[in-house]
Amino acid sequence: MRNIGKDKDKKFFRAKDQKFKEFQARIGIQFQNEKLLKQAFTHSSYVNEHRRKPYEDNERLEFLGDAVLELTVSHFLYKKYPMMSEGELTKLRAAVVCEPSLVAFANTLNFGEVVLLGKGEEMTGGRTRPALLADVFEAFIGALYLDKGIDTVTSFLEKVVFPKIDAGAFSHVMDFKSQLQELVQRDAGGMLEYKILTETGPAHNREFESRVSLNGEELGTGKGRSKKEAEQHAAQKALEKLKTHMEAISKKNDSQN
Repeated sequence: MRNIGKDKDKKFFRAKDQKFKEFQARIGIQFQNEKLLKQAFTHSSYVNEHRRKPYEDNERLEFLGDAVLELTVSHFLYKKYPMMSEGELTKLRAAVVCEPSLVAFANTLNFGEVVLLGKGEEMTGGRTRPALLADVFEAFIGALYLDKGIDTVTSFLEKVVFPKIDAGAFSHVMDFKSQLQELVQRDAGGMLEYKILTETGPAHNREFESRVSLNGEELGTGKGRSKKEAEQHAAQKALEKLKTHMEAISKKNDSQN
């Protein structure tokens, strides 16, 4: 009976090792220390059920990965949006590293298939539980940092995370001025300029009108109770104009193909 149990264990661990090998092949990264990789995917429930084995769960790696992820994403956003304020950068970063985003990144590479779970956690759907997958993604980043360094982490994020930012997946948390800047940087290039055209009304009830131009060409105008509000409305009008223009071009191209 003991031999049967040992054989089952051997088969189980061989299957797990194979999954980790396939995972590394899929992401194009070979860990020097595979123990770190396995730890990143080891949930505490698995450790609790295998106390005789020297397993360590992924919570410490998650702590480290959270910090590494914030640093690398911050660096990317800082370089990509040179005109964005500290508050806007913080808001955008929060959207990139929040739980739903991390879950989406983890699912892109099927992280859930590789996680080591206890039987109870497995039976209650832990493999697809959002909080668990988000934690595993952070733990993986921590393990990758320890094994390969910050450059490899950045290279990994350039394939999995940064393209989502470039594609505008998080533009919903940006203000209209930031969204306009992103659209111009991505598709057209050039210099955006805001100018206050008029300032009317008494001091306690001022109204401002702003114009936004791209390389000297007017894109939109907007009014508001403050200069900032007027600029936001001008940027909103400009966005609507540019998006309509781009949709028209896209439809024309589709009809020609």
